Amino acid sequence: MKKLEIFTTFTLVLYLAFSFYSCKNFSTETKKAEDKSAMVTEEFEAEFIGNYVYVGPDTLPTQKCTDFLSTWRAIVDCKGTSNIMGDIKIHFDFCGNDQGHYGNTYAYFVDKSNDTLFVSCEGTVIEGKTNEHPSFVISYWKDDFEILGGTGKFEGASGKGKTDDYNSSEDPNSHHQWKGTITLNKEGE
Repeated sequence: MKKLEIFTTFTLVLYLAFSFYSCKNFSTETKKAEDKSAMVTEEFEAEFIGNYVYVGPDTLPTQKCTDFLSTWRAIVDCKGTSNIMGDIKIHFDFCGNDQGHYGNTYAYFVDKSNDTLFVSCEGTVIEGKTNEHPSFVISYWKDDFEILGGTGKFEGASGKGKTDDYNSSEDPNSHHQWKGTITLNKEGE
């Protein structure tokens, strides 16, 4: 009889432990499902003007341009606005060759809260203009961009889109219009 009582107690304790673990696991799985549902995809638009900080051979202390994209390096700091980020500052550091290809891009957008959105883009700068461009456009590039995450409210962000950028004969700046989508975690909002 004593063995039956020990067995019953052991079985009951085991059952309660299993039940507790199952409920805890169910709660964790439910929370994970809720977290995933907090991801929201929205239109992303940004318009900004760039100031060429450096354009020339990659002779800076921290060299990054090699192989295919080793003819020149450009560093561009920009200011503008975004429908998602508000007022923004943007930084590009990229390499290129004499055929107009550019890449090996280190780029990010920063909002007023200092939350950062990391992006990547590469493509080709084309001399001249399209029929849709104003007469002052001297070169342009319409390439893909990808959102690679970020900090703060942009942590875990993803997305992609298209650039519509040009250089002008009217000023020494680059002009940018980016459109695409961004997926953000809206949990807690």
